[in-house]
Amino acid sequence: MQAHHDHRSPAGVPPVVPHRVDVDGRHVRVGIRGGRAGGTPLLIFNGIGANLELMAPFTAALQGIETIVFDVPGVGGSDPPTWPYRFSGLAFTVKRLLARLGVEGPVDVLGVSWGGALAQQFAFQYPALCRRLVLAATSPGVLMIPARPSVLGKLVSPRRYRDPDYLLRVGASLYGGAFRRRPDLLQEHARHLAPPRGRSYAYQLLAAWGWTSLFWLRLLRQPTLVMAGSDDPIVPLVNARIMAKLIRRSRLVVVDDGHLFLVTQPEASAETVREFLSKE
Repeated sequence: MQAHHDHRSPAGVPPVVPHRVDVDGRHVRVGIRGGRAGGTPLLIFNGIGANLELMAPFTAALQGIETIVFDVPGVGGSDPPTWPYRFSGLAFTVKRLLARLGVEGPVDVLGVSWGGALAQQFAFQYPALCRRLVLAATSPGVLMIPARPSVLGKLVSPRRYRDPDYLLRVGASLYGGAFRRRPDLLQEHARHLAPPRGRSYAYQLLAAWGWTSLFWLRLLRQPTLVMAGSDDPIVPLVNARIMAKLIRRSRLVVVDDGHLFLVTQPEASAETVREFLSKE
């Protein structure tokens, strides 16, 4: 299934320009949306199995901020991984990707859900490359307050990416928030999904297996915005509260929504993020 191109850019907002970049012999598909000259780019780490198109409404709402979103190996248009990987190895690949893109100096980093764990790892592993950090709907890894077993059971399979009817059946209980009230939002969300290929979804699950940031969150030096949904079945809100207490220079914002508030409330979420990134 081909990933959809971004047709959702408002008038005056530059479109996402997807292209494939060779990183150490493997192609990574990257979507870049231009911003103000001289501004700090925002590098976005997406959720598990999620192709870059899913971030299009949010990045469009970040008017003036250059955004860089990429498909992790085996997702969207990126080459599938040969072997399983850890977050530390993927963080190194992202560092190499930025070098290949000619990005000099630090970037701001935003991570969503699974990508929030990768964002924590990147900020810890390469502190000089990360100016500010935004953690959305994420947790400190395996040492977290977990979701209910009925929710976890749905997450271990990529079926929701491959079967739109299944997504429409389970999406409200899985993602919570606006999806409970607006089935049309789930239908729109399903239209932009590109199913992961091969073993890539399993490898993403394995990357998170045994990983935790709980022991070094206090060492993060970046100013950090922690965003969490009040009705998030996947990552209960208490996890965000724990992270905000442990990260020294952090601020917690609770959104009246579910796990995918960046998708269901792109403009409001973008305004919160833009305000945080613009602070001196």
